[in-house]
Amino acid sequence: MPTISDVAARAGVSTATVSRALNGKATVDPDLAARVRTAATELGYQPNGPARALRRQEAAVVALIISDVENPFFTALARGVEDVAHEVGYSVVLCNSDENADKENRYIDVAIQERVAGVILSPSGTATSVAKLASRGTAYVAVDRPLPEQDSDAVLVDTRQAAKQATAHLVAQGYERIGCITGPAGVRTADDRLAGYRDGLKAAKRRSTTRLVRRSEYKAAGAHRAALELLSQAEPPDALLIANSAMAVGVLQALQERGIRAGREVGLVAFDDAPWAELVDPPLSVVAQPAYEIGTVAARLLLARIADNSRPPTTTTLGARLIERASSVQLNRR
Repeated sequence: MPTISDVAARAGVSTATVSRALNGKATVDPDLAARVRTAATELGYQPNGPARALRRQEAAVVALIISDVENPFFTALARGVEDVAHEVGYSVVLCNSDENADKENRYIDVAIQERVAGVILSPSGTATSVAKLASRGTAYVAVDRPLPEQDSDAVLVDTRQAAKQATAHLVAQGYERIGCITGPAGVRTADDRLAGYRDGLKAAKRRSTTRLVRRSEYKAAGAHRAALELLSQAEPPDALLIANSAMAVGVLQALQERGIRAGREVGLVAFDDAPWAELVDPPLSVVAQPAYEIGTVAARLLLARIADNSRPPTTTTLGARLIERASSVQLNRR
């Protein structure tokens, strides 16, 4: 593993200059600082994060603020963050915002008060503000959703394209009235999945209609109510694209209450490959997102930002994949 001395030799400067440059000290000549950063990147040098945090009187702790700790997607994401942080001596504090901007803001305040080294957060919506973190110079990275009107490091998934693909799959299976249950308006992932659903219908020369679309909170209870509304119509949907696995639970409950067989009378595709998705009857078709990878990428970006807060922000967009199972495959096609 390269050392600070290796970076100094590559850049042709002293180790003290390397330390000051990587810690963002204004006393370092900009050309020298750029040379040091280039050398560190070429060598793959990773600063000792906890030691750096100690010098800045910060705790060797990262705050992870997610919207729903019960959602398996965020559980896997948190594991990815924790695994990377643990490798370099950081601890991770998990905060659950419940999609509540006030609660999220309180956790940001706590992160500042406790002098954490950095924050990874899944923004609750348009009310999210990281201005306090930015003004203090605390490193932060957005995951799952970009920060509104903020140029920052972010790790996202192209869920619009994934929703389009899932809708195209349902069209190809011969479903005629394909509906969509998505999350709250203004939440980027919810809006993107709805847009992808409409893209898929448009590509198949199908007209979208608001009668087959419902929004709710990203919870089972909201999706349960939304599904019952859709199923009560004179012409109910014969297939549904569901925006996450928690909502899928509510939809399955609604179908059971109505005596409707999932995968037989109503085709289903849901976002996120929850551990139980293969265990239900029939197994649930899903759009699998790389949640663990999102966490590991975000943690590495945060560590790089802690080491050098002058780096230009980057956005990493990962792909998702459709896993076809019996819940979305018409019987005559199996």
